[in-house]
Amino acid sequence: MDAGEMLTMVVHGPEPFDCGDVRRLISSPGSMRIIVAGVMGRTAAEESGLPCECCGVPPSQVLAHLDGPTFLLNHGKTQESGRTFGEIIAGRLGRGLVHVECTPGTVFCWNGGDAVLAEYLAAHLGYTVKSEQALPQGGGPVREVRGCVPGEPVFVNGIVIGRATAGTVVLRERDGTVEVVSGLQVKPHGLEKLARSGPVHLSGAWCKSGQIRRRPPARGGERRDRGRVVVLDHCGHHFYDLLTPDTCGILAIGDDTTAVTGHIASHRGIPVLGVTDGDRDGVVDGTFPEGSVVIAVTTGRDDEVGREIADTVPAGGTRWDEWVACVLKMVEGRARIALDQRQRP
Repeated sequence: MDAGEMLTMVVHGPEPFDCGDVRRLISSPGSMRIIVAGVMGRTAAEESGLPCECCGVPPSQVLAHLDGPTFLLNHGKTQESGRTFGEIIAGRLGRGLVHVECTPGTVFCWNGGDAVLAEYLAAHLGYTVKSEQALPQGGGPVREVRGCVPGEPVFVNGIVIGRATAGTVVLRERDGTVEVVSGLQVKPHGLEKLARSGPVHLSGAWCKSGQIRRRPPARGGERRDRGRVVVLDHCGHHFYDLLTPDTCGILAIGDDTTAVTGHIASHRGIPVLGVTDGDRDGVVDGTFPEGSVVIAVTTGRDDEVGREIADTVPAGGTRWDEWVACVLKMVEGRARIALDQRQRP
């Protein structure tokens, strides 16, 4: 292909940034447009300092609206999960796809994708090329989450619903709720939280397994003393959707939502007030920026206490430290401080 032709790379997840795959590819001749899909992918992209465009939609939706030489970049946790991911995306697209999968070092040419582009990328990376066929992804009530490792958490729309007991977890949608068919040790409280979040349509839901990022976050960003408090109630994957320039802090409700929010917020320097009750699933290492406080509920559940705290969030601006101090007084006797990263006089 023409070395001067603009290539578009759609990056999925944080691993291609954390492992240096993106930097290797942008060193190829010619110019490269980088589009990042996914919440943790955006966090890793921002930390890398590379010029990227970020969007909050799945990779298949990004790819469907792109023209010209385009490819998908992924770094799966295993060879099987990486290949499966590309197969799912190609099946949703319903057309050719070039998929660079870094775990086995393979460029997959799905459904008659651009063979010239595939060979070009493989030559630059020292990868092999494989031509594969992906069947169309059905929009029915059953959804398979493949490439799981037994024991790891399984998510639907950012909420952990259990732990995998097999390589494939089978879920079924019934009247907007999710039922487990096989391959999962169910977390009943997780299914309850998912049901409270509203109707779920599995064909378009975000389903994944395993840790959402393995590398610790970079720290940085200037704190705002005063501004708006954002509420994330069991929905850490909506971090960037709700963030505004005047955000001074984040109320995160739920153990894993608190951990995910602290991780993402660290590189922006935005403090977090986390409300937990001890059912964390270890989806990401817990790291928090200065000014953060995590409380562990001792009476009741994080859901109820979190919603009570959310009702105290001012509609306008507030001073973060003063609001947090008021909250801690309000929950005294019902929660203990599990982590306190406020500055002391």
